[in-house]
Amino acid sequence: MLTKNEGALDRFLRVLVAELLFIGAFFWLGGVWAIVVYVLAAISLFTAITGFCALYLMLKINTLSSFRLGKVQFVVLVVVLLVIGVAGSFTSDFFSKKFFLEDFNKMNDSYKQTLFYTGQNKRPEALENYNRLVTAYPIFLNKYTSYHPFVFKFDNKFNADILKVSDLIIALKEQINAGDLPDAHKKLEFIRPIFQDILKRNGFSMLAVVLVDFHDAMEKIITAADAKDTAALIVIYPEVDYKLQAVEEIANDAEIQAIRLKLNEVYVLAKNGQSELLSAKAAELKSVFVKVYLKRG
Repeated sequence: MLTKNEGALDRFLRVLVAELLFIGAFFWLGGVWAIVVYVLAAISLFTAITGFCALYLMLKINTLSSFRLGKVQFVVLVVVLLVIGVAGSFTSDFFSKKFFLEDFNKMNDSYKQTLFYTGQNKRPEALENYNRLVTAYPIFLNKYTSYHPFVFKFDNKFNADILKVSDLIIALKEQINAGDLPDAHKKLEFIRPIFQDILKRNGFSMLAVVLVDFHDAMEKIITAADAKDTAALIVIYPEVDYKLQAVEEIANDAEIQAIRLKLNEVYVLAKNGQSELLSAKAAELKSVFVKVYLKRG
């Protein structure tokens, strides 16, 4: 029989540690590391339930005392554990989803740039962005085949889909290097519905995804406008226009049209060489976008 050597507060802290370890393993880890942390959580919980710690026995430590938790104190500690568990779970779900979306958009930017430049039949730019994609995608793939944020925990098709995308990207290497961009563009288009299906079936707002993607490009326009660099703005515009078109494919109501209006106004000012007016107009563009993103992003 195990002789208890843990006090009430000690046991509560062990339950708390077990709870935090479980949340960490469930929401933030994958593979071997998740298993290790689950085991540590189980050990911590077991010692809390039994009130016995073998390590304490070896080190001749004993936190057991005559102190006993009253009913009110016990209820308060249980409530604390519940609050931490619920808050920790919701926070972890939110941020793990957010961080995935950031990783996805970073990788997806290389894909979209490759798609864009193969569609424009611009070989140097297509090759440059394809090489970026070939570097970025394996990083994304390695991370998310072994670790699934909670939003993907029960998606049995997730790994198969991102592996399928990897095969499609690798298969295009010879075509893009050889300059066969029109056919490569058609094959790159097969990737888009795979990504869209992954996001849709796991509850992501497609509008939020494309708005974030547009925002990153829009910031380049704003930087050029603030610098009164009309030449740079004109060069950047096709990319921003392309990404706004992706937004318009999903939603093209009055709010989205207001973004298009402001973007076009910035572009017209740049083409007309009215550099002094660019910064203020770019600020209007950003203001209109932020209102839409906060409401619908």
